[in-house]
Amino acid sequence: MMRIAGRFARVEPRRRVRRLVLGLLSNLPRKNCWTLAEHAGDASPDGMQHLLHRAKWDADAVRDDLRSYVVEHLRDDEAVLVVDETGDLKKGTATVGVQRQYTGTAGRIENAQVAVYLVYSAEHGHAAIDRALYVPRSWTDDPDRCRAAGIPDDLSFATKPQLAARMILRALDAGTPAQWVAGDEVYGDNPHLRSALEARPIGYVLAVSSTHQVATHAGKFQARALVPRIPRRAWQRLSAGAGAKGERYYDWAQLDITGPDGRPGHWWLLIRRNHRSGELAFYRCFSPYPVPLSELVRVAGRRWTVEETFQASKGLAGLDEHQVRRWTSWHRWVTLAMLAHAFLAVTAAAERRDQPAPADLIPLTGSEIQHLFAALINTVHDLAHRLRWSQWRRRHQARARASHYRRQAASQP
Repeated sequence: MMRIAGRFARVEPRRRVRRLVLGLLSNLPRKNCWTLAEHAGDASPDGMQHLLHRAKWDADAVRDDLRSYVVEHLRDDEAVLVVDETGDLKKGTATVGVQRQYTGTAGRIENAQVAVYLVYSAEHGHAAIDRALYVPRSWTDDPDRCRAAGIPDDLSFATKPQLAARMILRALDAGTPAQWVAGDEVYGDNPHLRSALEARPIGYVLAVSSTHQVATHAGKFQARALVPRIPRRAWQRLSAGAGAKGERYYDWAQLDITGPDGRPGHWWLLIRRNHRSGELAFYRCFSPYPVPLSELVRVAGRRWTVEETFQASKGLAGLDEHQVRRWTSWHRWVTLAMLAHAFLAVTAAAERRDQPAPADLIPLTGSEIQHLFAALINTVHDLAHRLRWSQWRRRHQARARASHYRRQAASQP
């Protein structure tokens, strides 16, 4: 917390943000302003809500501190910047950025809020270092709706690949050591993102659809049309990294393709084949210099660390449990949740590096570290505190119920 303390001019928000982050690191079954305030010993959630909504502090400055913290402890000159989006299911239409849209969280179109995240994936660990809320056109085309949610007046519509490009370039401009970028088809199929990375230049291994067009010396083809032309000897069985059940072996092939005229670099189509089912996956790759197939496979395998980051950030640090509706509050909540998860990721990496586990134990995980840390910081409150909170919740719910009934009565003919 000392790293971000200078971002808070007054002592009150400085102390409160510390209590909020400790609450996120606790083993509370649900994490929102109500439960965090009760855990902290506050009499009501007003202070936590004030911290997220009206208190004066810059969430982007804290994000920059978070990035430097992650890089300082996980630094890897061959790190991969992994970009991906995740959605949180929401009710109603007032929460910033919400609309009916596809989200991988549900695997279908739902009423949801979607955000793009950038994860620093290094040899010893991984953690999110940036975030961008996706604001659909249904919002940016409605200034009154944006103003009601606190969205800045100068915000214009940006696609997910555009948001990804901004975060990647921001990290590189800040001196973040990384050699590669990875992402799924949403990002690989976007030529503007690829062009921005090539101009930097930084290497990428981006998944693309099977119908993605690639240029070869023999002409343009869909990616899937090139598979029958690959000789059997060109396939190599390599691991994309260790998974929960062991090494993830696939058959891989690498084909030379052509890039934009006049731009230096090397381009490939990378093809992954499941040796059991025959299922194929395709990646468009670029590097300023030649690299072997094994390096492209390593980077492709790192893309899965973003899913592990989402799972841990949501399951351990409450990334998706916010109950905030406005632009500023959302950015503040997710930044502090990312900070809480980064602490767990960095601590786990340090333990694996400095205190290797004996043969009969697996290395300490973020989940186990949170369990131990929660036991260490557990605050025991007296019965009077619990009873006051019970009364506060019931009083608040009574007011909410009465308000709903009045609104319903007023709408009746």
